[in-house]
Amino acid sequence: MHYLMPRLGSLVVRSAVIVSLALAIFAAPLPAAAQPASKEFRVGHLFGGGRTPDGRPPGPLREGLRELGYVEGRNVTYEARFAEGKANQLPGLAAELVRLKVDVIVAQGGPAAVAAKQPTSTIPIVLAPASGDAVATGLIASLARPGGNVTGMTDEIVQLSTKRLEMLREALPKAGLIAVIWNANDEGMTLRYHGIEQAARTFRLEVQALGLRDPDDFAIAFSTMTRRRPDAVFLVADAFTSMHRKRLIEFAATHRIPAMYEFSFLVRDGGLMSYGPSPEDGFRRAALYIDRILKGAKPADLPAEQPTRYYFTVNLKTATTLGLTLPPSLLLRADDVIQ
Repeated sequence: MHYLMPRLGSLVVRSAVIVSLALAIFAAPLPAAAQPASKEFRVGHLFGGGRTPDGRPPGPLREGLRELGYVEGRNVTYEARFAEGKANQLPGLAAELVRLKVDVIVAQGGPAAVAAKQPTSTIPIVLAPASGDAVATGLIASLARPGGNVTGMTDEIVQLSTKRLEMLREALPKAGLIAVIWNANDEGMTLRYHGIEQAARTFRLEVQALGLRDPDDFAIAFSTMTRRRPDAVFLVADAFTSMHRKRLIEFAATHRIPAMYEFSFLVRDGGLMSYGPSPEDGFRRAALYIDRILKGAKPADLPAEQPTRYYFTVNLKTATTLGLTLPPSLLLRADDVIQ
């Protein structure tokens, strides 16, 4: 996915100590004995969302590993499992990966990480993007010292929620009511909702809370917004809500409600604007974790990371459809403007 050079600057959310630790660990060489040359590694991937077109892990993850020397059919094979939006299937899929004796499990999303951790305390688990706040949900002990068999990418909540609402308020200075849609079955996404709720108080915005637990709840949420129309919608994106994103994007367009999203792919699908990390970047960072683990490092010794670069994307076509004129000052800060 292509991005222009950012004008917003990076929102640095890790302490200098954690950054130094992570850089030192990823740069440090491991003993030659810890790097078997002929072994074929088996990498598992667990995701609560839809199956990829080829049934393999996401392309950026595999590309990142390929750049590190892992070639399918030569020294790595992949075992990917997808719950297709049915979270109750994740435990069984995780157990299946454990039975296959994979060398590492890439958990994409908080529920996938929780499911992967249940059947094993020894197989390393690497958190992929959008897994929620791994510390707050108890997946790891701390960023600097994860402990146990889990490490990888984790979220920042408070500062990021504030920044997103700041941008939304700049685009809609008269906004008073913001509808927030999130997966109420996911603890990590519920924490994100609370982060937005906290930030909304700073901007004196009222929040219309629309927690969803199954696909039928979208209709209930739409009915609620029809009865009391919000000035804007904020979608908390995870595997479940992203699978149904077209329903929300179409509803927002029909009712001319501006919406803020967390990832640019949602804006490319027709959303108004987004501010957040690049999933592609996150998968490439996850590949580095996998590489270190396959070469002998323990997850407990690899500090977890939060994204350090965020992208602001605006869809001008959608703005025109909504009859919305965005301030030039906001557009000038966009990393990518979709015409």
